[in-house]
Amino acid sequence: MAKVAFIGMGVMGYPMAGHIAKAGHDVTVYNRTFAKAEKWASEFGGKAAPTPAKAAEGCDFVISCVGNDDDLRSVTTGADGAFSTMKKGAIFIDNTTVSADVARELYKAASDAGFGFLDAPISGGQAGAENGVLTVMVGGDEATFNTAKPIIDCYAKMVSLMGGAGAGQLTKMVNQICIAGLVQGLSEGIHFAQNAGLDVEAVIDVISKGAAGSWQMENRHKTMSKGEYEHGFAVDWMRKDLAICLAEANNNGASLPGTALIDQYYSDVQKMGGNRWDTSSLLARLNKFSGK
Repeated sequence: MAKVAFIGMGVMGYPMAGHIAKAGHDVTVYNRTFAKAEKWASEFGGKAAPTPAKAAEGCDFVISCVGNDDDLRSVTTGADGAFSTMKKGAIFIDNTTVSADVARELYKAASDAGFGFLDAPISGGQAGAENGVLTVMVGGDEATFNTAKPIIDCYAKMVSLMGGAGAGQLTKMVNQICIAGLVQGLSEGIHFAQNAGLDVEAVIDVISKGAAGSWQMENRHKTMSKGEYEHGFAVDWMRKDLAICLAEANNNGASLPGTALIDQYYSDVQKMGGNRWDTSSLLARLNKFSGK
């Protein structure tokens, strides 16, 4: 059994760390709100640390799941960051969705200090984290990946090494680009069906069995039809992710006209007060602009 630190007790990190503890590993957690770390420790029998540096002391693996590039830098190379106390040969696994640039930056800093670094963003949402069935796309060295995979397996159903440092984050960008298009298409389909006077449930039952079917369709069409948008990844976070995608596309020459347009649609949702609505709330925007 390994000694593991987990940094970030949000809606994803809290259950992910729980799965690692349930697998028998010795887990210490850190969260900016210390009371949340203490609550986790009480629930799962681990320990709570006051800083990332204290959490990482003596650990074989240190895992983070925080907010953005700046948050990640803060808990790694910032004051009282985990990198300051990590031992030689340890491995840092970052499950945050951030830019490929910061992933490469931290990979180099870790390598220079004598320990491993994997950028390992996740997909599957809060339900995936709670059920331990996340998809994890990883960038980094193969030997480091092979050593870390049994730990990642504690909270994942699919784990794959996509290439060198930054490749995990680039793969997550592809994931978010595809999701944005799927949700917009599903929103337009439901909106059209409603305006046409069709039974939305009957329509989805038919088309979900064919080429139009998707996870979004199976898991979100009912709540969307009811105007319920409290069931998943928040619009604010999606806009953060799409900004990363668009910035990377600007660097590598990719053309993402649809993604850029949907990003603006999400901006409209924010203006409607939907910052914390889930990403399927694109339908609310369509209904608003059609006068429904």
